[in-house]
Amino acid sequence: MPYNQFTLSKAVDDFQLTIVEGERFLPEIPAITPSSLLEDTLKETVPWVIAVGTEKARSEGIINPVLLEVKRQLNGAISIFSGEEFNVQPEVDLTGDVDFLISRSPEQLYIKAPAVVLVEASNENLNAGLGKCLVKMVAAQRFNQREQQAQATIYGTVTSGTVWRFLKLEKRTVTIDLTDYPLLPVEQNLGILVWMVQNG
Repeated sequence: MPYNQFTLSKAVDDFQLTIVEGERFLPEIPAITPSSLLEDTLKETVPWVIAVGTEKARSEGIINPVLLEVKRQLNGAISIFSGEEFNVQPEVDLTGDVDFLISRSPEQLYIKAPAVVLVEASNENLNAGLGKCLVKMVAAQRFNQREQQAQATIYGTVTSGTVWRFLKLEKRTVTIDLTDYPLLPVEQNLGILVWMVQNG
């Protein structure tokens, strides 16, 4: 069964996870001023994405430009993958494609450990994307362990593009921040995403 067939309850049951709901786990994080490239892009794409309303438009018009800005802010020291096959443990259904994955390696030709942030594109119902995001975070955790690059924390976000919700996975405990963070002003989410990449 691929990642996209997991519900939150199935992910929790299959991988014996404990959920902590509603707790803000992010510290106070400084906002990051976006480049004029991202500002101009979002000015053009956000109205288009809202009008079109598809997951593909959200991914292409908002999520990808924001993640590329994270890479820009980190001087290219990370890699970002979109729609990449990420088959980690097929025997326990950790198989399929990721919407977006950020690795702390600058290697862009293939996914190299450590994978630190998983991004799940979603339509307006963010709850529906939580299980899919979480099971990909479990896959990243196991991928890093297999590659001997274990990370204490794996971060995730489920986003419609205009709204972002953040998760973290530590061992078998997943914390879901039930605050929905709006895309704009983008400075806040840029700060959060850069912090997660640096602190995973």
